[in-house]
Amino acid sequence: MINKPMNEFPLLNASDGVPLFYPHLPDGAISEVSDTLSGRWIGQGPKVDLFEKQFRSKFLGEHEALAVGSGTDALHLAYLMAGIKPGDEVIVPVFTCTATNLPLLYIGAKPVFTDIDPETMNIDVDDIKKRITSKTKAIVCVDYGGVPSNYRELHKICADSNLKLISDAAHAIGTKYNNIYSAQIADYTIFSFQAIKTITTGDGGMLAIRDKSLLSLGKRLRWFGIDREAKQGGIWENDILELGYKYQMNDIAASLGLAAMKTIDSVISYRNSLFKAYEERLANNKDVRIIGKSSTGVYFNSAWLITIVVEKNRTDLMKKLRDHGIESAQVHYRNDRYTIFGGRKDDLPNMDLIEDKYLVLPLHTKMGIEHIDNICNVIKSGW
Repeated sequence: MINKPMNEFPLLNASDGVPLFYPHLPDGAISEVSDTLSGRWIGQGPKVDLFEKQFRSKFLGEHEALAVGSGTDALHLAYLMAGIKPGDEVIVPVFTCTATNLPLLYIGAKPVFTDIDPETMNIDVDDIKKRITSKTKAIVCVDYGGVPSNYRELHKICADSNLKLISDAAHAIGTKYNNIYSAQIADYTIFSFQAIKTITTGDGGMLAIRDKSLLSLGKRLRWFGIDREAKQGGIWENDILELGYKYQMNDIAASLGLAAMKTIDSVISYRNSLFKAYEERLANNKDVRIIGKSSTGVYFNSAWLITIVVEKNRTDLMKKLRDHGIESAQVHYRNDRYTIFGGRKDDLPNMDLIEDKYLVLPLHTKMGIEHIDNICNVIKSGW
């Protein structure tokens, strides 16, 4: 059974309904931001450096860390640093936030949509193999909801075909595969610190880089192509060689990140316990099944989302939940339904099968056992 919530997680009144998302800001956030505002650095400064250091030490192993303004910024930089050029093909999941795939269009590359694994809604590794061509340069996977992708097979496919592996871990701070943080597996891994993510900096992101020699390039690309360290030393002879961007994180955002790092283990543990509570209460319900699992011998789910597959009339269930003050939604959609990506594909049968059935339920640190009981009782009463 789920443990009672810890004091650091004040809960919403169970009778007031349950929002789908709620930002998590630890108690230390206000004092950390206040300290920043009282000093001389509010743009990119020492707290960005410290946040990078702490995040790397906790999650990244030997990978380097580059803090940026959003997860989308991190993806764009990852694609550039992976050498993706106009006309290149990149294999991507069809089911994800559009932020995964839009930066490929910035570059002029072609996203090649791949079907999903219906048990996890992650990329289907068997379908990938059929889509590799001489133009393929990389594979992008998404750890949907916090459930890790099949990294063993992805690593093998990339090694066999000489491809870069890029992990969109926007949902997956704290996710593990084979008992190591999944951020330590791919060539590039990105994280999102958007408002409702496990760690929030208001908005923000982090790029993990396997090849240490590329860190200096990444720093230049996030700041107009300028070597800031050389500039701060008063050396103006250094040229701008790369087309850079304004993708840096600032110290105000990093302050929120530093506060979050102090409680990150308890936050991830608590979210996972909420996921397990859903599993217990919906285990024998024939009308719904849960996407992914809280943990197995292979992986640990950091539980940013809880998603169910509804076997009969999703719309009616959403209405019943709403009538009881409970929010639910799809959150993400198949990307091929957007005109910008060229229109709907007809070779994605798993996505077709689940498209009208999946539903995201509330899971956040403002919830406790009473909220889970209420939601599951509504579901179990039928619709």
